[in-house]
Amino acid sequence: QVQLVESGGGLVQAGGSLRLSCAASGTIFSFNVMAWYRQAPGKQRDLVAVIRSGGMPNYADSVKGRFTISRGNAKNTVYLQMNSLKPEDTAVYYCNAVGSRYENYWGQGTQVTVSS
Repeated sequence: QVQLVESGGGLVQAGGSLRLSCAASGTIFSFNVMAWYRQAPGKQRDLVAVIRSGGMPNYADSVKGRFTISRGNAKNTVYLQMNSLKPEDTAVYYCNAVGSRYENYWGQGTQVTVSS
């Protein structure tokens, strides 16, 4: 079955940077849509950034100009470069992929903690 595995989370001071990675396995098809979501304690899971095949990426207003989503050269990999991190960026970050029949796949999540 399809599995998404994230890596790259951790603890960083405000103003620092982190790069998250996500690799999908278990399918021979390429996902047209891959995205990053985040969920802070007590809050809902929100979209951070999404990238579609052949399209421009889209970002949440709160991360525009600081975060960059990109697809890797390897099939079904996606990255999230996070710069100028703020304490309010602290959350569990989840990788998401949408299949050809609009089924959603999720990674297990990676913790990002930004200290002030």
